[in-house]
Amino acid sequence: MALDKADWHYGGDFPEELPDENGATHIGMFIAWIIQQELEGEVHHEDEDGKQALEAVRQRTMTGRDFLQTQCDEKFWAEDLNDEGLAFAHYYYSDEEGGLGSYYEDYEQTLAADLPTIYHVEDTWNNYDRLKPVIDQRFAEWKSV
Repeated sequence: MALDKADWHYGGDFPEELPDENGATHIGMFIAWIIQQELEGEVHHEDEDGKQALEAVRQRTMTGRDFLQTQCDEKFWAEDLNDEGLAFAHYYYSDEEGGLGSYYEDYEQTLAADLPTIYHVEDTWNNYDRLKPVIDQRFAEWKSV
């Protein structure tokens, strides 16, 4: 089951002036957080390329968006997460019926409040560092329920 796909974003009502990869930035930020918390799925540990990519995200030499593009073919699947990561993603990122979770609102309020769209957010570790405490808070809330 796909939680999100970059082409759902750049294939729709997407700003013409932006490159397609900007449709994956919000997905990549969440995936970077998942990897930083070691909540990724086993599929990414099956080969050396996947292991190296995970380590690159952990070392911040690769962004989550780049990981999504090179390791996930721009698609965020349930198998990209371990059980705990998937449960949290259903709570926060998207519900099991495919609806949007509160992640999108948090992302927009934290990173895109002064931008034309969420797709204008730059794929940087500085932006990730602004978003991370918000995701951490949501994760802590989820864990306490």
